[in-house]
Parts: sequence; C-alpha cells; structure tokens
Amino acid sequence: MTYENLTYELKDGVATLTLNRPEAYNALNLGLGRDLFHATLEADEDQNVRCIVITGAGKAFCAGGDVKDFADNPDRIGILVKELTTYLHGSVSRLVRSLKPVIMAVNGVAAGGGMSFALSGDLVVAAESAKFTMAYSKIAASPDGSSSYFLPRLIGLRRALELHYTNRVLSAREAMEWGLVNRVHADAEFGPAVGALARELAQGPTLAFGRAKLLFHQSTQESLETQMELEAQAIAASGHTEDFRTGVTAFARKQAATFKGR
Repeated sequence: MTYENLTYELKDGVATLTLNRPEAYNALNLGLGRDLFHATLEADEDQNVRCIVITGAGKAFCAGGDVKDFADNPDRIGILVKELTTYLHGSVSRLVRSLKPVIMAVNGVAAGGGMSFALSGDLVVAAESAKFTMAYSKIAASPDGSSSYFLPRLIGLRRALELHYTNRVLSAREAMEWGLVNRVHADAEFGPAVGALARELAQGPTLAFGRAKLLFHQSTQESLETQMELEAQAIAASGHTEDFRTGVTAFARKQAATFKGR
C-alpha cells in the first residue's frame, strides 16, 4: 500500500513508518492520521514484520495536531478533532496491543499529540536534540493521544499535571531522567543506534515479547492472583511455540538460539 503523508519501509524484519510532513513539522492532519492508522494495521498484520519503528522526517518527530487546520475550521472543530483522534487513538490501540515490539524513534520535537503518541511506544529512543512538551494548554486544549493514561503511570500525577499546566519543555536527557525515554543518542549516532536496536528485537522471540507486553499492560488493572494466573496461561502458551523449543534446546546445548517469531 502506498501512502501520501508517510513512508513505509520493510527491511530485515523491521517496518519503519516515517511521518512525512516535514514542512509542517509532521503535524497530524486528517491525511497523515489516516495514513498512520492504515500503516499501523499493515505492520501489525504482516507476518514478515517483527519490529515496528516510528519516526519523523526532517527536524521534528511530530508537532501534534495541525493547529492551522483547527484555525481554518472553527465551526467544524468538534467533528474535525473527533475524526483525527479516531485515527490517532486507533493507531495507539493497535500498537499497544501488537505482539511486535514498537520503538518510537524521536528524532526531534515531540509536542502535543506527538508527545502523547511517542509515550505509547514500548521503547522510546531519542536524539540528543529532541524535546518533549505537552503544549495543549497553549491552545486551551486538554490532552489526547493516550498521554492522560501513560503519563501518570510513568511519572506520577503531580509531574503529569505540571507538564500540562506549565508546558515545561523537557530535553531528551531530562525526559530520560523522568522515565519517559529509554535511551538518548547523539544526533549523528541516532539513526544507526535505532537501526541496531530494531534489528536486535526483530531477531528475538516475537511471540514471547508480545505476551510479556500484554501482561505488563494488564498488570495495572488486575489483582495479584489474577495477574499470576494470566502469567501461568501465557508462559504455558509460550511453551507450545517453535521459538520456545528452539530456545530451551539451544540453552541446554550452550548454543545461541535463532528465533523465527513462531
């Protein structure tokens, strides 16, 4: 499938989705939102994809919703925002529930919905020059894109409120210190570092990664006993996979395992 507002590349088991409106700092309009939604479905369904990377073209990761569109359509703002969030939230839901590892490669500014979208990744890797800011209250808006779910869980309620109330801008290093980012790399090393991590994950036990991901997300809503039962069911199911058999055999023989994601 071809896309007008993003590029989709599949190589070595890694699907790279690049938001491609650099002239608008990859701000989300309906066209980009629609492309993003369909691209996440494609990456999730393709059995050849074993890791998903999302990044931005140019100097920004994503500047959030396209405020120019909002200003041009004041009488239709409710319809416009609901349609746009339908695409964005559908993308987040699919990525969070995908069995495949998802890396948000934040190459530049992540603001508003762009910051929210970045938070939904399994791993967040940032370039040294990247910056993170909520930005919503600048236009008298409340958050969207999953940030009201992830921020309190990642950094606590008070810091989440501070980011929304004050529009504090976090550097990549500050975001890592706060627990929003896993790794920070110098700009010149960013692309190769993201590529190496993605290839590493693409060669891993994909189904086991996916089950762990779902368990971690479920753990915020379940009791201890229920969560342990879900763990027991998941690890038993893992035992029936080809990768599990490969892994335990290789371990017993003191060899390196080669996983196929099956």
